[in-house]
Amino acid sequence: MSLITLLGLMAATCTTVSFIPQAIKTIQTKNTSGISLGMYALFASGTLLWLLYGIGNRDMPIIIANGITLVFATIILIYKIRFK
Repeated sequence: MSLITLLGLMAATCTTVSFIPQAIKTIQTKNTSGISLGMYALFASGTLLWLLYGIGNRDMPIIIANGITLVFATIILIYKIRFK
């Protein structure tokens, strides 16, 4: 594994893991009052595009990070829409 790939995986881990507390809190409390619907919709769209970019380039750190982050962002977005 190259140093660049390792660096990408470490960055992916940090940014992806940062979503776990928000997702857990949102799921437990169903409180999304402090979350912007527009921001999360745009963020989830951007994450999907990054995922597709990573797939197109066969870039595993981008694929892994954005695949997992998209799941968390989508969960939060669904809760935001469902529990207004």
